[in-house]
Order: sequence, then structure tokens, then C-alpha cells
Amino acid sequence: MAADHYRGIDPFTGEPLDLWVRDGRISRTALAGAQTVADGGWIVPGLVDAHNHVGIAPGLGVTIDRARGFAYQDARAGALLLREVGSPVDTHPLDDDPRCPRFLRAGKHIARPKRYLRDYGVELDDPDRLADEVRRQARAGDGWVKLVGDWIDREAGDLAPLWTSAQLQAAVAAAHEEGARITAHVFGYDALPDLIDAGFDSIEHGTGLTQDLIDRLVEKQIALVPTLIQVENFPGIADGADRFPVYQSHMRALYAGAPAVYAAAREAGVAIYAGTDAGGFVEHGRIVDEVDALTGIGFRPLEALAAASSAPRRWLGADGLEDGDRADFLVLDADPARDLSTLRRPRHVVCSGLQL
Repeated sequence: MAADHYRGIDPFTGEPLDLWVRDGRISRTALAGAQTVADGGWIVPGLVDAHNHVGIAPGLGVTIDRARGFAYQDARAGALLLREVGSPVDTHPLDDDPRCPRFLRAGKHIARPKRYLRDYGVELDDPDRLADEVRRQARAGDGWVKLVGDWIDREAGDLAPLWTSAQLQAAVAAAHEEGARITAHVFGYDALPDLIDAGFDSIEHGTGLTQDLIDRLVEKQIALVPTLIQVENFPGIADGADRFPVYQSHMRALYAGAPAVYAAAREAGVAIYAGTDAGGFVEHGRIVDEVDALTGIGFRPLEALAAASSAPRRWLGADGLEDGDRADFLVLDADPARDLSTLRRPRHVVCSGLQL
């Protein structure tokens, strides 16, 4: 089979970079007869959307073909690795499509009755069975488990935790025994201390973080995926909750404080990764919007690019640009360290060796 050759510059090192591609894999050694597709430009690993829901859309009922369309949207935008943190649809059939990103999945969301979006995940009547369900979802996924850490409690009229400290400790132990990592959706403050103490591997959203909790994230090496473009929807979410005025005020306060919270987390050294939360309020294909949003909380352009490419790939144990890796990368016309907008018009998007 013919090989392709891409020559450019690594923006993270400034060094020349030559990649040869055959059968969907990278070779760092020249392949005879290769056709040079790109000679010049900047080459970056495929972008990573570390919080994505290909199997979710407003109204549910997502078919595998519709999920495939969402995955194509993300891939065309440069997101060639998706951490799908919860989906009511099993998207494993997409793994055989070379035009889809690579997926790392968390199975279904784990929640409690009337404490999350209806029919999105597994609703446990007995919260003491959480560890058992964690084991099931770990086996259904690709190395991750996702549970709902807080959600509106209709009796309290505000965000409240779903699980006790003991239940969370057991959940983490079960996930790790299954060889999986575990993460949690959490907006407010109250659920965070127990999630962090239990040793969760990452926190999704995390708008309720305080400085002491940020310091504990650093100490425990717990990652944060802030989903900045999703947080922009908080005012609209609050506007639609007229029956719960306390919750409305809380969501608006979390929105107002989010930039300072995330800036403090970055300054403290929390590992922060780009994730769009595409699939609900957020459309697919918006990974570059999330990269841009990272610059709004203090990330330098190249640092923001790293948080959406090389850094989460290392965190997730995924391929980069080494010999034998899956050929997922972008060729850019301009240096992203100087012009992040070049991500919006890549010269080439190479997904599993195919030019999209």
C-alpha cells in the first residue's frame, strides 16, 4: 500500500518533524515510494475532547448512525480522540470506522432516581450498590467510569450530593480494582470534599472549587476538565428553573465565579484538560472554542493547545506522534503559538491515516 509523507515543524519544540503514514500508522523512518502530501507547516497531535457525549443529543433517542455523524463533526474539527464520559448508547460499533476519532468510554452515567437527566444513565434505587454498578460500567467502558456527584435535590431546591463518603470510597476502590479510572460530574461545593477525599481521578466542571480544595487536587494529582463553553450555559439553565429560586441563584453565582476558580486552579498547578461537554447544550465540533476559552483563564496559546492535545494524550495513555502510533494529527498553516485561529482552518486533518 502507498505511503504518505508529511514534513513540518513541531510547535512544542520548534524542531523539524517528518512523519510517514501507511496502513493508518505513523513511521518515523522514511518509507520507500512515499508521496509527500505536506512540505512545510506545523504538525500537532490530533486534538483531544476530554469530555464528550457522542451518544447524547437533546431529546435522547440517538441512533448509532446519528452518533456516527456527531463523531464525524468532532473529527473534522480536529478532535481525533474523545473521552466519552457517559452515554445511553453503546458507541463501540464506531470503533471500526477509520473516519471516526478514537474513543475512550465511561459506560453509562451512574445516578439516583430523579437526581439526573431522565433516561440518560443508570438510576440506582439502593445507593449502597454503587460499587457494584461501578464494576458493571467499568466493564462496559474503555477504562473510565462516570458518576453524578451532585444534582438538584427537588426537596432542598438546590444542588446536593448524591452519595455518602463511604459509598464514594467503595466506588473508587471498585473502579481501580477493575483497572478503570473514575470521574464525577459536580457543579457545586458540597459534593467536592468527599469526591476528592475518596481519590477520584478527575473532576468534571468543578465550578464549586475553593482554594483549599484546589490545593488538595494538586496534592492528590486529580485532574480537572472544566468544560468552559458548557459553563457559559449556566445562566440559561438557571433561567429555566423558576420553581427553584435557590438553585437559580446558586447556578448564577457559580457562573460568575468560574473564571476566577479556574484561573486559581491553573495557577496552583492543577492538571487541566480541554473538554466541550458536546452532546447536550453544546454542539459537536467545538473543540477549538474550548481551546480559545482556556486562554481566557490565563493559558498561553501553546499551553492551551497542549491542554487539548499532547497533555491529555499522555494522561489518557493514548498515542501521540511516535513510531507505530495511530496516525491522528493536524497540519497547520501558521504557528499556533502565535495564532491559535489556525486551528480553525487546518491544511490537513489526518484521522487514522485518512485525510478528512
